[in-house]
Amino acid sequence: MAKNIAGETIDFAGKDALYGEVYFLRAYYYFTLVKMFGDVPLFVDRRLTLADSKTLVRAPKAEVYKQIEKDLLAAIAVLPTIQAEKGRITKGAAQALLGKAYLYQNNYAAAAPMLENVITGGAYSLVSNFASVYLESGENGPESVFEIQYSNGQGTYDWGHVTRGQGNYAVQQCGVRGLNGSASMPYSQGWSTNLPTQNLSAIYAAGDQRKAVTLLDIEAYKTANPSFNITYQVAPYRNTGLYNQKYLPRKGQTSGQVELNYLNNQRIIRYADVLLMAAEAYNKINNDSKAQNYLNQVRRRAFGDNAHDISSTGTTLYDAILNERRMELAMDGERFFDLVRTGKAVTVLGPLGFVANKHELFPIPQGEVDMSGLTQNPGY
Repeated sequence: MAKNIAGETIDFAGKDALYGEVYFLRAYYYFTLVKMFGDVPLFVDRRLTLADSKTLVRAPKAEVYKQIEKDLLAAIAVLPTIQAEKGRITKGAAQALLGKAYLYQNNYAAAAPMLENVITGGAYSLVSNFASVYLESGENGPESVFEIQYSNGQGTYDWGHVTRGQGNYAVQQCGVRGLNGSASMPYSQGWSTNLPTQNLSAIYAAGDQRKAVTLLDIEAYKTANPSFNITYQVAPYRNTGLYNQKYLPRKGQTSGQVELNYLNNQRIIRYADVLLMAAEAYNKINNDSKAQNYLNQVRRRAFGDNAHDISSTGTTLYDAILNERRMELAMDGERFFDLVRTGKAVTVLGPLGFVANKHELFPIPQGEVDMSGLTQNPGY
């Protein structure tokens, strides 16, 4: 029960749902930590102090997942299906994240029914126009299960207060370096990092609307729009000629110190992701009929027809689902973790320098190792 500084119990309308949001957020933070670093300190009973940090040890990954599951089940029990204020955590978001946590542990028998709850709950749907999902007008729309909210209402933040800005700083990273053009050109310049590859571009079939939404070929765009008088600088590091169109900086969506204040929400879990996770889980428990259904719902939106439906089964279907995840969720931050959790990282990323039994995890930041005496991940 919530208590004030005098130790008195506090009751107010919506308290249980508020606790549900807190449980969800703790689970989300721990899920992010465990998939990046593996074993991490598990601290849940009170506020962490500097003195506590000196005694921290890394809890086994399995224990962290148990806490994630516990928190999400608690959240599911009290969260509403629909929130009055858009962007707040819902029951469906907690169910989706729990299904994802089960999937990461290869617990497909638990993942399938949990994700099915989201699908049959009726709160979410695929929008017909894939491009609209990543526009400002598409934020918190019918396909949004969970997205991190950003705004630019106060444009006073500058580099002296970089950690206190309210905008999505990642957007600036995705933009075309030194981009300039006429006033009618919709894009703003950025720093040309997080670049898509030509390998990604090549996997999209003709007619797949996701390619043009996901990838911007700057030279092709310049040629197609001569009236924009576009000039730009070639990306200085691993230039591919392609840019992350989903989060490309757009004019009018920032304020103040422009690099720090883009209002674009970060899409974390979309309904399409839920469908593909459910397809994967059902395939693994030998229900290929449902797996095909959920996979093909995503493909029908991508192509606008059912001529591209997939009817394969077994491991061929499994590979098709993973490939669909790559195309649907490209540049959303899922690909690396999908490769690691499915055991395909060495095969796919080995030629690019991926080292087995090392690069599955990120290094623990050296400052944390020094301050808390944490053990470092293998190979670093």
